[in-house]
Amino acid sequence: MSLLARGMKLSHLQMMAAFAETGQIGRAAERLGIAQPAASRLLSEVEAILGLPVRARAGRGVVLTEAGRTLAERAVRVLQELAEAGREVAEIAAGGVGRARIGAVTAPALDMVLPALRSARLSHPRIEAEVVVAASDILCGQLAAGRLDFVIGRVPEGIDPGQFDGTEIAPEPVALVVRKGHHLADHPPEDPRDLMDWDWVLPGEESPLTRAVLARLAALGLPRPSQRLSTPSFLLTLALLQQSNVVAPLSQAVADHFAQGPDAPLVQVRHDLGITVSPYSLLTRKGARLTAAAETVLGIVALGFPEAAQRGSFGRRSSTTSRTKV
Repeated sequence: MSLLARGMKLSHLQMMAAFAETGQIGRAAERLGIAQPAASRLLSEVEAILGLPVRARAGRGVVLTEAGRTLAERAVRVLQELAEAGREVAEIAAGGVGRARIGAVTAPALDMVLPALRSARLSHPRIEAEVVVAASDILCGQLAAGRLDFVIGRVPEGIDPGQFDGTEIAPEPVALVVRKGHHLADHPPEDPRDLMDWDWVLPGEESPLTRAVLARLAALGLPRPSQRLSTPSFLLTLALLQQSNVVAPLSQAVADHFAQGPDAPLVQVRHDLGITVSPYSLLTRKGARLTAAAETVLGIVALGFPEAAQRGSFGRRSSTTSRTKV
């Protein structure tokens, strides 16, 4: 007999999802706007329906049992799908085509998402887009929570890649960038050791860019560069580049936007160290059905994928294996 036939209701699923997220019956009750006795009653009803306990004592608190965790995970997905259905119906009722919510790390945001949105404005002018540019751990968290439709990034360590469907897109080549007027702009080094005479600005130690840079320098027999500032902020890095003599390794896609042409504020150093960051992927929630607007924008973004990625079917994505941070 199905759970619905046994009496499972939406309120039961909401309670299980809230309890799993908050870890406390009282906080789950607050989130749902009900009294704690009512929350406990809902859990008791769930246990009666399943014929199994969904909670167990652990010290001074209460935790979910294996059956409770299983039901809670499904409840979260059901509620996410209902939220998406409500959003899609509301868009239809409003007479609009819809809204796509996109997450991307910096390089594909500039190189893939921005051109796709320019095309979408012409071909589908009634589609609205929201773009979040952030590190992959933030993007994957928002994707898992149903706040983004799809992400171009990497699954970071500590996040289960089984939550997502993924299609690997491409690795990121890296260029060295300096301000206009910098000595290295007009005098590219013949010996890469000359690059070590300058201060470098890099993200934190856990960034795949920093890891790729340090690994490549070590492979070339070069020392770790002098680094008085580390920051994940792209805007702060750009400002520092323009106002000092630092060297910054940036994605080639980013360098193409800010260090190309006579009016560009930055200059790419004409010395290729062969630095490449691990590939990023197109990620969606596993098994999620995209809205029509999100599917349309995804199709336009996919036109910018390398040929290897385009050969895959976006309706049947293989689980991603990338597990590094951006």
